[in-house]
Amino acid sequence: MKVTLERTELLKSLTHVHRVVERRNTIPILSNVMLQAEGGNLKLKATDLDLEVVESIAAMVETPGATTVPAHMIYEIVRKLPDGSQVVLETSGDDSTMEIRAGRSRFALQILPVTDFPDLTAGEFSHSFTMTAGGIRKLIDSTQFAISTEETRYYLNGIYMHSLDIGEGLRFRAVATDGHRLAQAELEAPEGSDGMPGIIVPRKTVGEIQKLLDDPEVEIKVEISETKIRFTIGDIILTSKLIDGTFPDYERVIPKGNDKELRVDRDVFKEAVDRVSTIASDRGRAVKMALSEGKIVLTVTNPDSGTATEEVAVEYDNEEFEIGFNSKYLLDIAAQLEADTALFTLADSGSPTLVRDEGSDEAIYVLMPMRV
Repeated sequence: MKVTLERTELLKSLTHVHRVVERRNTIPILSNVMLQAEGGNLKLKATDLDLEVVESIAAMVETPGATTVPAHMIYEIVRKLPDGSQVVLETSGDDSTMEIRAGRSRFALQILPVTDFPDLTAGEFSHSFTMTAGGIRKLIDSTQFAISTEETRYYLNGIYMHSLDIGEGLRFRAVATDGHRLAQAELEAPEGSDGMPGIIVPRKTVGEIQKLLDDPEVEIKVEISETKIRFTIGDIILTSKLIDGTFPDYERVIPKGNDKELRVDRDVFKEAVDRVSTIASDRGRAVKMALSEGKIVLTVTNPDSGTATEEVAVEYDNEEFEIGFNSKYLLDIAAQLEADTALFTLADSGSPTLVRDEGSDEAIYVLMPMRV
């Protein structure tokens, strides 16, 4: 194999594919990226057996062929090569190394046979549709923070995506929860998503997709089966296994009868919570909200360091009561809100609270209270 290409293009592609490769691998081939040169392209492929990223880039192919080299090593080498340089990748038939040449630099990397490289065969996809990168990013950004990191409840370690008819037409919905908070975002369902199976997209896949969504206007092809999902973004194809589990009936958790409404300036509220939570301990992040007409008083008490209090003007004209929340969870939700005014719908100090942008139902957040 002998191929010549621009350092910038090679680095961009390696940036996309090398992230999939785990730094510690018991199977040596999984530490490698596959390079396949043919026609006028160089194809790069990396996998961790659950997630696979493939990208093709233009290259001058003198001798077609394929090999595999350590992914993180070649990424670091190309990253440190001079900007604007031409990179030559070459293997000879009887050699156990691949040579990388650029200017006066020479590297020889150990290779492993391409026949050992696993293929994440996708099989048939039952549903196929297109969405804009901006639409997918909105669904991910609005829900990703609520994905559980608790490995025992593996079915919560991703975003649940499904289409449903809510009477006003078909909607495409994304939901994530860790048992303490829930985030739900939805858009008009794309054509072709009707009747798709409900799927749980793993946390790592969600993170990788997010990094590939540069231009919000780009159309992305999404293909879904019972066990896999595939995204095609220009010359990049990302295929991932889905989490094999049943997502809980999240609609039961969303409160329907909360009758107390509180409106507050999003930024003022976020900054006030951030200030008072400065003294909170890592273990106890509780912030107490005392609601009364026209105001809330935020209080954080830390037995080791003291107390913080701040009063915030709000629109509220219901009965007085106190409720506690995890301050980090409050800040995570406030960071996702887009409107100037946040709307809290509450019931009492022991029931879940609903938070959303005033005037929009496209994203809603549920927060379980804490004892304070």
